[in-house]
Amino acid sequence: MPEIDCEKRWALLKFGGKYYHRTKAAFEKALEAEPDNPEFNIGYVITVYWLDDTDRHRCIKSFSLGPLRKAVTLNPGNAYIKVLPALKLQDVQAEDEGEKYIEEILDQVSSQPHVLRYTAKFYRRKNSWDKALEVLKKALKVTPMSSFLHHQMGLCYRAQMTEIKKATDNRPTEEDKLRMDRLITTAVSHFEVAVQRDSKFPFVYTDLASMYVEAGQCSKAEEVFQKALHLENITNDHKHQIHYYYGRFQEFHYKSESTAMRHYLEALKISDQSSLHPKLISVLKKLAVKRLGHDASDVQSLSALGFVYKLEGARRQAVEYCEQAQRLDPENAESLAALCELRLSI
Repeated sequence: MPEIDCEKRWALLKFGGKYYHRTKAAFEKALEAEPDNPEFNIGYVITVYWLDDTDRHRCIKSFSLGPLRKAVTLNPGNAYIKVLPALKLQDVQAEDEGEKYIEEILDQVSSQPHVLRYTAKFYRRKNSWDKALEVLKKALKVTPMSSFLHHQMGLCYRAQMTEIKKATDNRPTEEDKLRMDRLITTAVSHFEVAVQRDSKFPFVYTDLASMYVEAGQCSKAEEVFQKALHLENITNDHKHQIHYYYGRFQEFHYKSESTAMRHYLEALKISDQSSLHPKLISVLKKLAVKRLGHDASDVQSLSALGFVYKLEGARRQAVEYCEQAQRLDPENAESLAALCELRLSI
């Protein structure tokens, strides 16, 4: 029965990403029997919307846009269903059309936190920081301890701080500096609440650490990064990003290039599908070349270049660097294993 399929998949949808494909198939089955059923369409579009996001990696997917528009037509009074096409249209560079949905939503809701928070997300991504903060403050009145809302508030204040830095070419006047300090302090306070309320959300840790750095509190940033590095039950994509940001922190604030390189390598080994992948390749190659310019026998840098060239498909260059590393450090088991694998693949 379609109703049973629908109820079953609503339950599965609540358990998260690993069930999305099964959920999508079940809603499709229900829709075969009743293609214009408003509830079935809502369940289906929520599922395909999140699949677009979880499967996107380096490209923006818009498969959910057509079903979202249909669901809005079938459920004109559902504000949540309107916010999803707004965000999807923003993804595909149709922000003006998306904002029409947002304007309708603001006329419909005043106390639905889950709708307000995504409305604020739309304005934050549009760089309309004041508008985003206005909406977030409304949502916080309803759920004052929401980790998501505090995180979004922190992102807005951080963006305003960054905007001042760019506008002043990183040479703020005394007045600008005071304003930046206030924004940093406010962002930190919101990120701290977000961490306290949801200790398993990785991006809150990296965002909090970055603001501690802006505040000149590198020891606190180190503490936060260490907690992030030891989080359990998080996705490989999240681990990948934590290692990348910690590597940047080590390279530029602790001047520990060796530690930075180790974490860049760890990030690349975890995932090759992240949007950060091309940047990581570039960062690691640049750092390795720089270190070899100072010390041509730096085994870590030689091994890193071997690994990078292997990822890029330049196997003969990869072998060359791995051979140099192996000659300098014959006991390096990892380098030997990489060299054997490369030779067998040529």
